[in-house]
Amino acid sequence: MIPKEKLKNLAQEYGITLDDAQIDKFDMYASTLVEWNQKMNLTAITEPDDIVVKHFVDSLLLLKAYDVPKNATMIDVGTGAGFPSVPVAIARDDIKLTLLDSLNKRINFLTHVCNELKIPAKAIHSRAEDGAKKPPLRQSFDVATARAVAHLRELSEYCLPYVKKGGYFVALKGYEIEQELEEAKKAISLMGGKIKKVEKYILADDSKRSIVIIEKVAPTPNQYPRPSAKIAKSPIK
Repeated sequence: MIPKEKLKNLAQEYGITLDDAQIDKFDMYASTLVEWNQKMNLTAITEPDDIVVKHFVDSLLLLKAYDVPKNATMIDVGTGAGFPSVPVAIARDDIKLTLLDSLNKRINFLTHVCNELKIPAKAIHSRAEDGAKKPPLRQSFDVATARAVAHLRELSEYCLPYVKKGGYFVALKGYEIEQELEEAKKAISLMGGKIKKVEKYILADDSKRSIVIIEKVAPTPNQYPRPSAKIAKSPIK
């Protein structure tokens, strides 16, 4: 399905080595994604070359931007079709992955694809603000990630409550991030976070990506995250 050598070479350009078995898993992932996408809306990106660049390599940049600790626990909040965390888990099978999404049909897809890829991930059907209130999930992960169009201010309120002190929230965002970072500073601080660095990349198709790395330096106060309607109506400023 996918151009396997292209994936291998592009990943290698970012210092990520994929063996043949891992490449085969990416190929299986792409085929399953396209197959399921015919009956439910998972992605607008279905061309093999585009899947390689815009989904797989884009997701793998997380490993270039942030050195995920060995055997880390990771939660992908609002994961959709599994990006960025399923590609990360294919490349790093030591990572203990939890996938969280509010749509049950996506959870069904993720459960199926992880079984096919032999990734021992937990797939949880929950809204982000609800899951973050639950004791097994709250402040219990080494890494939270999200590849989302939401403003970093809101995204931090949804995601940082999942991260334990000393852990990191790694957000995949658009290229022009400076104003958004400034606007999100108060929310990040309130959630117990501190911006560590921002890495910027230009992909093979000239699309651009920023990866924001936020350290969890203090516990998140109990009142956060607020209900989604309140987050939307009264963003932290």
